[in-house]
Amino acid sequence: MRRILKMLLIIILILFLLLVGYFFIGAPIPAEKITWGVNFSQKHTEGLGLNWQETYLDLLNDLKVKNFKIITQWDLIEPKQGQYYFDDLDWQIARAENKEAEILLVIGLKTGRWPECHIPDWAKNLTKEEREERILKLLAKIVSNYGGSTAIVAWQVENEPFFPFGECPEFAREFLQKEINLVKSLDPQKRPIVISDSGEGSFWFTVAELGDVVGITMYKKVWFSQINAYVHYPFPPVFYWRKAQIIKTLFNKNVICIELQAEPWGKELLYTSPLEEQEKTMNLKQFKQNIAFAKKTGLDTFYLWGCEWWYWLKTKQNNPEIWQEASKLFN
Repeated sequence: MRRILKMLLIIILILFLLLVGYFFIGAPIPAEKITWGVNFSQKHTEGLGLNWQETYLDLLNDLKVKNFKIITQWDLIEPKQGQYYFDDLDWQIARAENKEAEILLVIGLKTGRWPECHIPDWAKNLTKEEREERILKLLAKIVSNYGGSTAIVAWQVENEPFFPFGECPEFAREFLQKEINLVKSLDPQKRPIVISDSGEGSFWFTVAELGDVVGITMYKKVWFSQINAYVHYPFPPVFYWRKAQIIKTLFNKNVICIELQAEPWGKELLYTSPLEEQEKTMNLKQFKQNIAFAKKTGLDTFYLWGCEWWYWLKTKQNNPEIWQEASKLFN
């Protein structure tokens, strides 16, 4: 028995070392061309005390961004039950169309930016069945409204639906499948569906089964409330590359980065966090390092997370350094 246990332990150790080697050793094949885009949230921009239209126009005209991931939020679109307000989203999409920019539109219940699920007050006490019924109606309205848009190139249905982050109800795979089926059935252009997952905390298998494209996050330095400390993720570029190759082999799906960290992730939301605290997880040096890291992963599409914050730094803090560095990616 001792010999058998010893052999088993040796085998387990060898397998572990092989696994570590596979995901931590090696250099990805660089992408021939990289598409750079930004995430944009109207509500988050306003939370920073900015004029969201002015910010959006500067992203288009000054930075010359051509690829947006625009976050829709339920409470902005349906502030009262059955009463839909699309004026602001219409404005964003029309301006993108005028500039021939492309949009990945995020729709659903959990779409990003804290608290992740932006449930209108009137819907907070709905039953699970009632809430899901209203979400399906919301998706139907959005897809019907923008099905003919020349700017929208893909839909992202929900944001990291299986990653337990935010103040959200639990997601069932069956309901997400209903959402996907509904969007596909209503979209006249049959655009691809992106389903996203944590870049660091998952192998992406479930989302690869459901979506046409796998969207992942990529963060380097964040605050971990569980241990009350800042943590620098130890994963090398090859970690993401190997996982993307597995997804390509098993599911024939492409992997893109829908959130590349380009703003602070600290103890507090940006709206109340002191600048000195923000700089512990994002500054010009860290921004450059994150861009350089992304280029080494072999992935070919990145939407940077934090353009609203760059604009806040430029206009409210008289510090345009990151804005100017970002412009090199788009000009």
